Amino acid sequence: MQIVEETVLSVHHWNDTLFSFTTTRDPSLRFRTGQFVMIGLQVDGKPLMRAYSVVSAHYTDHLEFYSIKVQDGPLTSRLQHLQPGDKLLVSRKPTGSLVLENLRPGRHLYLLATGTGLAPFMSAIRDPEYYEHFDKIVLVHGVRWKSELGYFDHITEDMPEHEYFGDLVKQKLIYFPTVTREAFERQGRLTELIESGTLEDSIGLPPLNPETDRVMICGSPSMLKDLVAILEKRGFVEGSSHAPGDYVIERAFVEK
Repeated sequence: MQIVEETVLSVHHWNDTLFSFTTTRDPSLRFRTGQFVMIGLQVDGKPLMRAYSVVSAHYTDHLEFYSIKVQDGPLTSRLQHLQPGDKLLVSRKPTGSLVLENLRPGRHLYLLATGTGLAPFMSAIRDPEYYEHFDKIVLVHGVRWKSELGYFDHITEDMPEHEYFGDLVKQKLIYFPTVTREAFERQGRLTELIESGTLEDSIGLPPLNPETDRVMICGSPSMLKDLVAILEKRGFVEGSSHAPGDYVIERAFVEK
């Protein structure tokens, strides 16, 4: 694995369990929106690496990552103590299935995320090419607690005012944050919201249909399994680089 050493630029702690950080970006690193890289630290003289989706847009001069804190996690127990100026190892080979090329053309793109599964979709909703491909982009982010809605203010306040793609965001992005364990204007698990029709009713779109809708999913393994079952029952077919389809999931997602 080819690895480059980057420098941490900033660290933001969202709450006790979530943080994000930015680093420098080697000019030769090219990635497609939705892909992930391996990142890590030198531990006992060896690189300890994990897969992390890139939060930042493909055109920015820095990299951004979004992580949970696992107190006894081999890597996150160390990553959470990062400070500006620290070094981070980043692999040179981005990969991943959450890319536009793996989907057939459609009218609406649903980005379904739980927890830090939001990361690749932050890159997607800041990519003008995504807005060119779809009439509407629906970002659904399910978490347990309100404090876990990372990037909430950025999505609702900063992005609609962005000088380059703010108008596209206003016209085409539907952001649907939902919480399960405390009072919030939108509550419920993603699976329940879709099966009951609550999601579509709330956003004013017809029920999920493989004729018109495309779906990207990133989150916990149990959520992936449940959502795939719902989609396949409705006739959705998984896409890949060999055969574009109606939905894609990120199989490499691990919370470590």
